[in-house]
Amino acid sequence: MKQTPVYPRLNNATQLEDFKKKYEPKLAIRHKQDAPAFEGVTNHIMICCGTGCTSSGAKNVVDAFEKELNRFGLDKKVDVVITGCHGFCEMGPLVVIYPQDIFYVRVQAEDIPEIIEKTIQGNGKTVERLLYVAHEGANPTTRYQDIDFYAKQNRITLRNCGHINPEDIGEYIAEGGYLALAKALSLKGNTDILLNEIKESGLRGRGGGGFPTGIKWDLCRKAAGDKKYVICNADEGDPGAFMDRSVLEGDPHRVIEGMIIGALVIGADEGYIYVRAEYPLAVYRLKVAIAQAEQMGLLGNNILSSGWNFHLHIKEGAGAFVCGEETALLRSIEGERGMPTSRPPFPAISGLWGKPTNNNNVETWANIPDIIYNGGKWFASYGTEKSKGTKVFALTGKLRHTGLAEVPMGITMREIIFNIGGGILNDKKFKAVQIGGPSGGCLPTEMLDRPVDYDSLIEAGAMIGSGGLVVVDEDTCMVDLARFFLSFTRAESCGKCTPCREGTTRMLDILNNITQGKGRQGDIELLEELARNIKQSALCGLGQTCPNPILSTLRYFRHEYEAHINDRTCPAKSCTDLLSYWIDPDKCIGCGACKKVCPVEAIGGEKKQPHTIDIRKCIKCGSCIDVCRKAKAVTKK
Repeated sequence: MKQTPVYPRLNNATQLEDFKKKYEPKLAIRHKQDAPAFEGVTNHIMICCGTGCTSSGAKNVVDAFEKELNRFGLDKKVDVVITGCHGFCEMGPLVVIYPQDIFYVRVQAEDIPEIIEKTIQGNGKTVERLLYVAHEGANPTTRYQDIDFYAKQNRITLRNCGHINPEDIGEYIAEGGYLALAKALSLKGNTDILLNEIKESGLRGRGGGGFPTGIKWDLCRKAAGDKKYVICNADEGDPGAFMDRSVLEGDPHRVIEGMIIGALVIGADEGYIYVRAEYPLAVYRLKVAIAQAEQMGLLGNNILSSGWNFHLHIKEGAGAFVCGEETALLRSIEGERGMPTSRPPFPAISGLWGKPTNNNNVETWANIPDIIYNGGKWFASYGTEKSKGTKVFALTGKLRHTGLAEVPMGITMREIIFNIGGGILNDKKFKAVQIGGPSGGCLPTEMLDRPVDYDSLIEAGAMIGSGGLVVVDEDTCMVDLARFFLSFTRAESCGKCTPCREGTTRMLDILNNITQGKGRQGDIELLEELARNIKQSALCGLGQTCPNPILSTLRYFRHEYEAHINDRTCPAKSCTDLLSYWIDPDKCIGCGACKKVCPVEAIGGEKKQPHTIDIRKCIKCGSCIDVCRKAKAVTKK
């Protein structure tokens, strides 16, 4: 992997444009343009080195490519380029080779010699076993753009992710980066124009609240104070969520540029990116990006010789979920314990160290450069009347295709799950989708055609939240799912206010009893009463929304609660304490496989004779079901 260059300091927009033109030829291969080789390089090998692919061995793939290219004598002709998250996380490590435009999935180090021999030296021949296949019997897909997972998305925030080296500012600029900043600085004396573009775009906060960004900026802009701050909330703590992390790992300059523009509009000269320390790759790439931007005069003192200064710092959080709440986040930056404070005053008036402060999340900031460069009307052309633009979702759970997807607001849940996500894993039946993280709600099959936007989901008892989307199938117990999310919010409660501290504990006790077969008449009504009281009286937004999984599952899956309490049964056959294992004597062939794997010797029977399970010994581990694949004699009752 070649070393990135030492970057020149840029003094004005013209020099920025000139630098862009000089760097563009380097990326021409990736755009499949008919252009001469840049510095003799004929191929780019793009390797996803986001956290997901890295955990699957991407670094070994990078090392193997560099070693083998050197062995083949191709190290001067082929660039190995690391990228951020490509989005198709389940299929990683991912490799894209240009200009052939060939997309390989689940690549390992031992595959590299064959890739070089066939694709690089063999005029674009493919290694077919590494190509994506949608389903058994389908033809392999060569280009990632032709895969439904990508083809049905509309990428704005994720446009550069997987396409540029996030540790090379030159590649970001070659793709149009920092041109929006140059445009904003040209209007430094009339920032009303910039603010109006944000308002006209209809951009709403992507962190969960959905508050109009332009109005939020305006409140802070008009607040009295000789010192103002802008904050990027990258404390992404929802189970199953990784949108913000992936943007920071794959395109950190987009967020930085958005913050610089926001600071210019608001009148701030200092900012913080609050990112959890559990995201070491995001932290590293942010530090690299900030240093490069400062080196080029795009951040720090006298930005592009405009006379305007803006300094940006990184604050690493300890991973407390409550620090996603903005007042708790501000206290944490100040060095205090991260606990929410009552509002008003709102942070826009009195925030960090008592100064006017504007806080937006990663995705919100990442949208700003495109809005300023292309105009508010352009952004507003996507989405719905009240929910403009696109939204990034982290698709997880019982899906064929998990990963990151960016779609226009207003798309239906069915399109996301079945067209982009590929449907339910192992051909199981769809049961519900939990959207909005632990503060969101669970929506059933009849809600699949509901548009995904802020107002529609709130009406349905859920919320977009930061964009976590967990799909569950027929084997999932909805009572247990509500218990899981509530156990998370209870554990993460800061404990400051009584409704959240005591209320979540009491609700969790009830849910534990129900899933253990100890539910009582009146438990459902008590859960509803507690949930309503917590929503009305908790101090912060996290406490106020934590009952949502309970309320939504009671709304749409009340019959499952009733079955647990009244019949002592779990309809999904998931809650262990309500199950018993049984061997059907008419199906059992007496092979003894179940008997061999039982860890407590609860299974008895002679060879070639029907076996039985001693329910007094059975610990319900499920090993017997796993091995009884042929006869399918062991079942849960």
